[in-house]
Amino acid sequence: MVCSGLEISLAEAKKKEKSPRFLAGLKNRREKRHSRSMSGSLAFDRNTELIETFRTQMQISEAMDALIRRKLVRLASGKSFGQIDVAQIALGLLNGTMKSEFQNEKSYIQWKNRQANILEELLSAEQSVGTLLAKIRNFEEWDIKMSPSECRDVLFSIRNVALTLSSMPGNLGIQGETYYWSAGYPFHIRLYQKLLLGVFDILEDGRLIEEADEILKLIKSTWPLLGITQKLHDVLYGWVLFQQFVGTEEAMLLDYAVRKVRNILSPEDVGKKETKYLESLVCCTRRNGSEIRLNLVQSILWSISLWCDNKLLDYHWHFRQKPRLFKGVLSMALVAGNQKFGASGNMELMLDASDEIIASKVRMYVETSAEAACKRVTGAINAGSKVDKKHPLALLASELKSIAEKQLTVYHPVLRHWCAEAGVVSALKLHRFYGERLEPFLKNISCLSEDVKQVLAAAILLENYLLELHSSEPVENGMHSPLMLDFERKSFSSRGSIGNNLSALPGVGIGEIARPIILDWVIAQHARILEWTGRAADLENWEPLSHQQKQAASAVEVFRIIEETVDQFFELRLPVDITHLQALLSIIFHTLDAYLQKVVNQLVDKHNLYPPAPPLTRYKETAFPSAKKKLVESVVLDNAVNKKLDALTTSKLCVRMNTLQYMQKKISTLEDGIRESWSAVRLLKDQTCPDVDPRWTSNGILEMCSESVDELFVATFDCIRDSAADAIRKTCELVGARVVFWDLREPFIFNLYHGGVEGARLETTLPQFDRVLNNVCALIDDTLRDIVVKSIFKASLEGYAWVLLDGGPSCAFSDFDVVMMEDDLNILKDLFVAEGEGLPRSLVEEEARFAHQILSLFSLRAESVIQLLMTSSEHSSIGLEAHKYGHRHLGDAHTLIRVLCHKKEREASKFLKLHYHLPASSVYDEAATEDASVKSPLMADLIKRSASFRWSDKGSSSFRSFKKKIQEATSDFRHVGW
Repeated sequence: MVCSGLEISLAEAKKKEKSPRFLAGLKNRREKRHSRSMSGSLAFDRNTELIETFRTQMQISEAMDALIRRKLVRLASGKSFGQIDVAQIALGLLNGTMKSEFQNEKSYIQWKNRQANILEELLSAEQSVGTLLAKIRNFEEWDIKMSPSECRDVLFSIRNVALTLSSMPGNLGIQGETYYWSAGYPFHIRLYQKLLLGVFDILEDGRLIEEADEILKLIKSTWPLLGITQKLHDVLYGWVLFQQFVGTEEAMLLDYAVRKVRNILSPEDVGKKETKYLESLVCCTRRNGSEIRLNLVQSILWSISLWCDNKLLDYHWHFRQKPRLFKGVLSMALVAGNQKFGASGNMELMLDASDEIIASKVRMYVETSAEAACKRVTGAINAGSKVDKKHPLALLASELKSIAEKQLTVYHPVLRHWCAEAGVVSALKLHRFYGERLEPFLKNISCLSEDVKQVLAAAILLENYLLELHSSEPVENGMHSPLMLDFERKSFSSRGSIGNNLSALPGVGIGEIARPIILDWVIAQHARILEWTGRAADLENWEPLSHQQKQAASAVEVFRIIEETVDQFFELRLPVDITHLQALLSIIFHTLDAYLQKVVNQLVDKHNLYPPAPPLTRYKETAFPSAKKKLVESVVLDNAVNKKLDALTTSKLCVRMNTLQYMQKKISTLEDGIRESWSAVRLLKDQTCPDVDPRWTSNGILEMCSESVDELFVATFDCIRDSAADAIRKTCELVGARVVFWDLREPFIFNLYHGGVEGARLETTLPQFDRVLNNVCALIDDTLRDIVVKSIFKASLEGYAWVLLDGGPSCAFSDFDVVMMEDDLNILKDLFVAEGEGLPRSLVEEEARFAHQILSLFSLRAESVIQLLMTSSEHSSIGLEAHKYGHRHLGDAHTLIRVLCHKKEREASKFLKLHYHLPASSVYDEAATEDASVKSPLMADLIKRSASFRWSDKGSSSFRSFKKKIQEATSDFRHVGW
């Protein structure tokens, strides 16, 4: 700047707060950067700021900066410079510089020797200079023994040599060219690179300072002195940027470097003289063991290219942690790497390389990197398989899948800009590498072992990624590239030798191998699951798991086994189709159906709990005791039925119902889970094969029909739901019958109205009813409470009707009794309504209608009931049916005859004695037994035969004929229990 006539300040800078390190100046500058004063002489202040910034960037102390400025101003004032060079500057700095001007002797010696080294390099052509420079380096001689005049003489002698050399004309005749442009270019280049490094923030090497462009303009003033041209500046600045990127891995620097290198190779006009000058700057390097000579531009581009090639030939490894740098490095390699070596070893820069050449180079990167990645993962497979306990082929497929995935998501989007087939090239390499190792394994597959599951699943996942990778090239006009067709021909998954079927989709071979093996595996699970299910059901004691979990353990175990099998099925990660799904659902159906059948088969018919009806008698009061006949002994129940009844307590029946309800919920959850997993399998297939050629679908991995799948689910799970619902219904009915006809048999069935209504009212039984209902509600699941209570209510109404119609000889009801019985029935209804917290009132009234109707029959006169009996036979003869309640008809002969038998009315007794010859109730001893279950078929036969007669209100012949038939029929059953 001094020699160019620019004004610089030699005044001492204002006193600033000193920092213990020279970096304090930079920190101060950053903090106060936005508070600069822009008033006054703006240009001068700006130059001063830039020089100060550059001094800090170059890490030059303030003391050294002041010393250099004084020396340079003195040098400039001594003569009017036309052409200045580095040698003259170095001599000017040495002239008169004393040790006392430095902080210490060591600093002085280092500085002085540096100037001597510069002069030696620039003036090496003259041998005499070496002796003179040796005196300068010798501290004792130069600084102690020699006088100032002797020192000036040495410097003068060196100056004469330097002036002689500087006066020599340049070799190429470029304007401003000096001898030192060519002779001193190695030093000039290093010095210029050092200056260029001043634009990088010394606190953050990866960032340019804000004043970088202004600093570069100042540095441009050194071009004539150092022999720098615009082209050479671009080369050196690009090289410095690239080196700084290598050290910091800052992507922005790489982008700047790529732009500079593009400027170098741009076909702009460069003079012949400048071209010759650039070619004259020769460097030596080695290639393939031989030394080659390159010019400076070639050498820099060659160095950049070598570094980029080294990274890109194994980009999977070098960019694994910072893939964001991949695009920039590839761009640099393609920009700087277009060199061509001739037979003589000379290198030529290839400007405007064709797309084919660039694509070929990218393809080479892809192939080499894929090969390097494959070799690298192979070395770690055996050790890894021992640690992970996985088959080596499964581990290898997993590693290759990771490579393919990274290739697809990270590298291919960049590579495809220069080589559309990059994905196919990579897929083909990975495909061939794995296929060669998988083929022997496929030949020996016989069953779905753990190794087979691991290897096939991993191989299919790999194939999916390779398929997506190889399909990443867009298809134009329905035509694939030759590489893609080659990939399709080499499906490694076909059994035997690698197939050559152009229409074979990659992965079909594995699917064909896996399909029957998977089916065999699913079928093999059937027997295992049925065995476990049967064992769980046989060991079940029907106790709830806990207070919160009221179901039995066996159902939980059954669903655990099923869900475990389902999970294993979908975790196979193998190609499955609707046949496999059908087999899986068949296993589920048969397993749950077998369990439900076991549960249902352990039940008994609720009618086994009903007490037998006592013999039919007619009411008769007696004042004198007489010998009474015993009731007919009951038939003993089958031992198997008794054993079942012992295990079917009310509490265990409640647990059974809870278990069945739990199954209903789990069935829905299981169905939803399988549907979701199946949809995921289908979605995976759609995602991995989104653009498959239609001609491939007939041989595809999965061929799914939504309607068929839905039909399978409906046929399986709806049927199981129906079976579970039917089992719940049967169990619920048994709970009601068990509570009323077994648990409450004594207080309710046998004691209600026994010996008279007034002394055996329902209120004596209500505490037992209440206790039983509380126990049941505590045991049963909340969702089942209403239907269970309803079942108990219906059973209690059946029991109440049994007391009214089949209560035995001791049960006879007068008109006064009917009023109390109506009250009892209302009390029973209120018990189950429970003040609005139990069953709905409308439901209770509907269920109790039949009991009310029976009571209404008892309130009629005997003549009316007899008339109804005759009408019932008339209706039966013409095919009319009365309202049914269970197995009873409200107005049929069965019901009406029993009403007459239990009615305290002389006319009824007289009618039964006259027409049926029924014995009086007083002749039987009811203490004999209460479990008689013999039923006479004669009564049914009687009613059947009586239905053939029609009674008339006017004619007595038909009635007498019916009477005769009745007498004949009743002669065999008057003393037999009904």
